[in-house]
Amino acid sequence: MGISFEFIINLMNGLTPEWVMAIDLVVCYLVMFILLRLFGAAGLQIYIAVAVIAANIQVLKIVQFSIYPDPVALGTVLFSTTYVATDILTEYYGRPVARRAVLLGFAGMIMMTMMMTIALGYHPLPPDQDGGNHNHILSLFLPIPAILVASMCAYLVSQFNDIWVFQTIRRLTKGRMLWLRAAGSTAVSALIDNIVFSTLAWYILAPEPVEMHTLIFTYILGTYFIRLALALTETPVMYLARRCLPFQDRKNTSALSL
Repeated sequence: MGISFEFIINLMNGLTPEWVMAIDLVVCYLVMFILLRLFGAAGLQIYIAVAVIAANIQVLKIVQFSIYPDPVALGTVLFSTTYVATDILTEYYGRPVARRAVLLGFAGMIMMTMMMTIALGYHPLPPDQDGGNHNHILSLFLPIPAILVASMCAYLVSQFNDIWVFQTIRRLTKGRMLWLRAAGSTAVSALIDNIVFSTLAWYILAPEPVEMHTLIFTYILGTYFIRLALALTETPVMYLARRCLPFQDRKNTSALSL
């Protein structure tokens, strides 16, 4: 009997959320390495576009980690790896290529929103024929304006900041200390992402803004410590990424200017 996706899901349901998060992170990095090896910069640009869309769907699921008292929305691991992909592009292909990847991810978000909004615009069949599929899709893809605006703003600001901080540290250290610019840029950008998104979504644009204490300690800092821990895993990934570069790209990395 073959192994089905349902079997894999049920198997992971028996694990603790921390173990599933570790598996999630390893799978994300493996996919990045494979795409980088096969397609070079284009592979990571594809990864960023798909990861941004998928992370915005994952965020609808809430899980309880034993290391944190409050439930946490998913999408943190997947979205955090986009900073790693951006750093790899900045380090080995240059800032223009990394910026293009960020814009492609942004374009992917807009396209997905437009396409699913149009799909929802088709008049659904009666419930006995539709099987409830329209409502299922509606719950997943109906855009919430405040969340959509906050998500897009946070994405652009944090990703472009990631590239800038990475390049700034690289220039100040004269190309040394890869570990510092990798972990440092991601740590700063993750905090900025949390601040921009949470402030817009839950305070400025929210019909009923949350209290400032809740905004800071639940929404901004709530997942930041997880993202900070993920940033520490970036350094070995950056070094391994060089070995995964296509041969012709590996020869050209030394020509990149600071």
